[in-house]
Amino acid sequence: MRIHAIFGGIGSFAVRFRWLVLVAWVVAAVAIPRALPSLSSVTQGNNANFLPASAPSEHALQLAAPLGGSTLTPVPVVAASQGALTPADQAWLGTLQQDLGKVPTVVRVRDLGRSPDGQAAQLQVLSNVSGGGTGSGLTTLVKDLRDTIARAGPPPGLSVHLAGAVAVNVDQQSKSGSTDSQIQLLSIIFIIGLLLLVFRALLAPFVTLLPAVFAVIISGPLVAEAAHHGLKVSPLAQILLIVLVLGAGTDYGLFLVFRVRENLRAGLDRGQAVTAAVERVGESITFSAATVIAALLSLLFATFEFYSNLGIPLAIGIGVMLLAGLTLLPALLAIFGRAVFWPSKTQAGTGKTGVWGRVSARIVRHPVPTLVAGLVVFGGLASAVSAYTAAGFGGNTTAPAGSDSAAGTAILSAHFPDTSANPTNIIYRLSQPAWNDLPALAAARSQLAASGLFTTVTGPLNPNGGALTPAQLTALHDRLGAPQALPPTPPPGTTVSPSGYQLYRATALYISPDGRTVQFETGLAAGDPSTTAAMNAIPAVRAEAATVMRSLGATDYGVGGQAPALYDISSISNSDLAHVIPIAIAVIGLLLALVMRSLVAPLYLIVSVGISYLAALGLSVLLFVDVAGDGGLVFFLPFLMFVFLLALGEDYNILVMSRIREEAQTLPIRDAVSRALVATGTTVTSAGLVLGGTFSVFAIVGAQQGSTQFRDVGAGLALGVLMDTFLVRTLLVPSTVVLLGRWNWWPSRMGRSAGPTRPQAVPPPERSRAAQP
Repeated sequence: MRIHAIFGGIGSFAVRFRWLVLVAWVVAAVAIPRALPSLSSVTQGNNANFLPASAPSEHALQLAAPLGGSTLTPVPVVAASQGALTPADQAWLGTLQQDLGKVPTVVRVRDLGRSPDGQAAQLQVLSNVSGGGTGSGLTTLVKDLRDTIARAGPPPGLSVHLAGAVAVNVDQQSKSGSTDSQIQLLSIIFIIGLLLLVFRALLAPFVTLLPAVFAVIISGPLVAEAAHHGLKVSPLAQILLIVLVLGAGTDYGLFLVFRVRENLRAGLDRGQAVTAAVERVGESITFSAATVIAALLSLLFATFEFYSNLGIPLAIGIGVMLLAGLTLLPALLAIFGRAVFWPSKTQAGTGKTGVWGRVSARIVRHPVPTLVAGLVVFGGLASAVSAYTAAGFGGNTTAPAGSDSAAGTAILSAHFPDTSANPTNIIYRLSQPAWNDLPALAAARSQLAASGLFTTVTGPLNPNGGALTPAQLTALHDRLGAPQALPPTPPPGTTVSPSGYQLYRATALYISPDGRTVQFETGLAAGDPSTTAAMNAIPAVRAEAATVMRSLGATDYGVGGQAPALYDISSISNSDLAHVIPIAIAVIGLLLALVMRSLVAPLYLIVSVGISYLAALGLSVLLFVDVAGDGGLVFFLPFLMFVFLLALGEDYNILVMSRIREEAQTLPIRDAVSRALVATGTTVTSAGLVLGGTFSVFAIVGAQQGSTQFRDVGAGLALGVLMDTFLVRTLLVPSTVVLLGRWNWWPSRMGRSAGPTRPQAVPPPERSRAAQP
């Protein structure tokens, strides 16, 4: 066939110019990372950065712009003394404020005033670097701020530390090490160990894995370069790029390496074995990669940019891996030849059917019981999906013991008890300046506090734990002017008390310079803003904020912060799930129809993936919600699981079904299924173990570092891949093929004939076609 000739030509080129191909890949792996930026330098850890402008939490950010924060990342800087702050301390803090403003990415530094006890002060650094605590941009910001503080040299007795979510998360990352490097190293170790057991050969694991490692090295900088041209890259995309390319890349390598070994056992020399393998398996590898890329690019139709920007980095990685699998891997196999499989046997006639010979015999003899039993088991697991509950991004953010952020958090708690490092903000746009009706603000604060939804409500009349009456605040405004313009210390001739002066300066955080925008910082009674309970409380919070807006006579309102952003993300995620999945199914169904030359096979192949998806999601619910007692699974898990399992599951479908189709050209369908399972059984199970194992490493590292979102995604995908490998692809699909017979290939010529389309001209699988040692 023409398509086989194309891949045969690719294989012949890789074999003939094997040393040139190897040198080209080595040069690329060295030059590209040096010429392009690193992936970690462009990640954006704050998922709110991916929300569309129409999201309510984004509207709140726009309303808050007159207050000076807007979309900037805040980092609190707190200073505390054993006694009252001295004039020297305050003068030094004024100098520090100017020095911090010179740090790269820092837009401005705000003085939030002194604590009620006079022993502490708080600055707020606002940076245009992405928030969230992950990625080298935030790490660099925190390091630069701390270096600036150290160079400034605090006066004796004054302790100065960073606080807030950004500093805490950076310290957690520093303590636990680099997550992506750890996952990459552990994945490589796992894959090599597993492949040593599978091949029982010394070189084969390294030859199989090396193209995937090259693809990781090259694709990371390529994605980073795309980020400099507008692509947004999340930390999840960064880690999934490593896991997916190593796992799926090794799978593609296994497809080819097992076929080369099979050809060597058939008596071909190494050049012929590699060329013939690429000719036959190249189509399967290409269409497998194409299904993954198509599923990933279907994410472009999502409205949530976290999803739509997730597909491109991973598609780039799979594209590079496909190129490496069709060129570098054949070149390596041609260079090393039979030595790749030493000390196992590759002489002609070696090999045996092993366990897959017995499995295939049972399936072709009893397809109906096999299919029914599988459907019952999967249906039972899928029923647990009804207990699925969406969760946020994990529990409370706790600073590592002994860290700088832990000391900063302690100062905040001791001296600014009403200040939350992660508040939920309620913002109002007024029809007239707030100074004209301050009693209305007092009533609004009281109404919010009486709702029972908040533990604290801090606003213009109680900044930094102090208290001002509407009359006092009006008098201070009349006397001192806008609080944003005041210096850190009272200017000469000021008749206002130092404590009153500092309280008034602190109101700059809550009233805009024109007085038409006000905000209240609240602590949620439902818990930490990162929790599921807090996320689920947002509809009630927004409803209460709307009620207060009407009482206040405001023209607009918004609720901002982490919990509102998570709620919006969850809502948009559910909407994307409904309209992206049909697109992914249609695209992959079309690709399957092309590679299978059939309209029937794609239907049950996609259904099989859907069954394994529901079963894997149900099993995840049983393990983490029912058994472990978690409040729910991270809310984007169903979306990612479906897209990834649809794409990766079809990889194995294509390999198995392509081999069944190949064998069915010369054999009756039952014999074709049996021979195909013998030939591909070890390949599929090994590939599934590799991919499932790399996702398991992802889950384990995430759990160790306290990231429930990484744990949920890794475990869910691992369970789905393993069930797909050992049950769906090797039991349910072959049983269905046997039952449908020639209708599998309808409307192609094979679907219209009653038997094999070509006479048998191949030796039996027991002697030369077995892929299993």
